[in-house]
Amino acid sequence: MTARSDITDRLAANLRDARRAQGLSLDAVAKLSGVSRSMVSQIERGESSPTVATLWNLTQALQVDFAGLLEGKPQPGIDITRAAAAPVISRAAGVRIRILSPAEAVGEHEVYDLSFTAGAVLDSDPHIVQNS
Repeated sequence: MTARSDITDRLAANLRDARRAQGLSLDAVAKLSGVSRSMVSQIERGESSPTVATLWNLTQALQVDFAGLLEGKPQPGIDITRAAAAPVISRAAGVRIRILSPAEAVGEHEVYDLSFTAGAVLDSDPHIVQNS
């Protein structure tokens, strides 16, 4: 996929999504923006490369951010937490538990780094998984 077709595809999808989110027809967007219905339709299908002026009129009509029409969908990212910033729990003498999983994963998927000094013991209740 070329950069041009990627931008065209993103613009088409974002414009269509913005129009539908507001419950507007192609005709309504055309009237609000001053852009012909056929041009709005062509842009939504990725068949036309609109001018900046046309995009500006569409963003004003749809009350959306100009740059937002060209942005891609957010990609899942990678969060990096430095070891010194990871939360640490001390539950028993000689036991250190460092939480490695993100806060939003609590209850679903939790990862810990456990460190024990010689002779240390960690005694805890069992983890019970309840099926929904």
